[in-house]
Amino acid sequence: MTEVYRSAEIAAALANVDLTAAMEAAFLAYSSGRAVVPPVGELLFAEPPGEVHIKYGYVRGEPYYVIKVASGFYNHPALGLSSSNGLMLLFSQETGELKAVLLDEGLLTDHRTAAAGALAARYFAPPRVDAIGILGTGIQAELQLRYLAPVTACRRVLVYGRSEAAIASYQHRLADTNFSISGVPSTEDFGDCQLIVTTTPSAAPLLHSVSRGTHVTAVGSDTAGKQELDARLLAMADVVVVDSRAQSASRGEVFQAVRSGKLDMERVSEIGQVIAGERRGRQDAADISIVDLTGVATQDIAIARAVYERLTAAQPSSLT
Repeated sequence: MTEVYRSAEIAAALANVDLTAAMEAAFLAYSSGRAVVPPVGELLFAEPPGEVHIKYGYVRGEPYYVIKVASGFYNHPALGLSSSNGLMLLFSQETGELKAVLLDEGLLTDHRTAAAGALAARYFAPPRVDAIGILGTGIQAELQLRYLAPVTACRRVLVYGRSEAAIASYQHRLADTNFSISGVPSTEDFGDCQLIVTTTPSAAPLLHSVSRGTHVTAVGSDTAGKQELDARLLAMADVVVVDSRAQSASRGEVFQAVRSGKLDMERVSEIGQVIAGERRGRQDAADISIVDLTGVATQDIAIARAVYERLTAAQPSSLT
């Protein structure tokens, strides 16, 4: 029998999931070769601007396969609607039976992305962080900061947004946290930030320079037409990491830097390889590190499974 779950009950179940650990297991599964992940399906829209991604796959030896449809329509906030939407379908690997429809309205994609950002900071941010720079003021910009709270002791935040109103809204939404958030007029003001997260759907670079010792987690550029980082940043970085080298051949910051001739793909590691100790991560506090996250299906598999098992009161089982 197929169960249908809506966003409110999914959110309640998600509150009891160690999502950062689930993302760590997801990246390990992907980079170890245990995952079957076909190329991303994609629909791009111009009027109004938006996109739909279809990500799907399975991990060998696990009980489920997952098909995820997630959309982002960037004019929606002006209409009082969320920019994110979507659902996940969870099937039995053994029988092909549809076990659950997770009508999460984009919630699971938003949270798994933010948890991956926190994981990246845990592995790659320098030991000392005096300020956090956030590029963007939307849902992902908010969640990234919330998920960073247990990862770093730093509570000083500089945020760059499209307008003063957007920055004020961002500050208001995070008023329940103990972060001290100040708006800045330019990303050039991120010079004091040792940890920067970029979260916009920009089609042109917005971050052009960082100080030595900075870590950047880039999550906004997940199609071939997006780019938040100047390719020269990746060229000068000591450590360049992606979630999927295969996906980075066609989308993301690494794709843009390789295409422009600024970066050799041989320099690029997967986060799962670094977690497993197969490739090097940050070696020195002065290193510049960049993690480019385009989002892989193993993340969706991990979060869908974890939430489904909570919803059905199943005994928690290993996601590794």
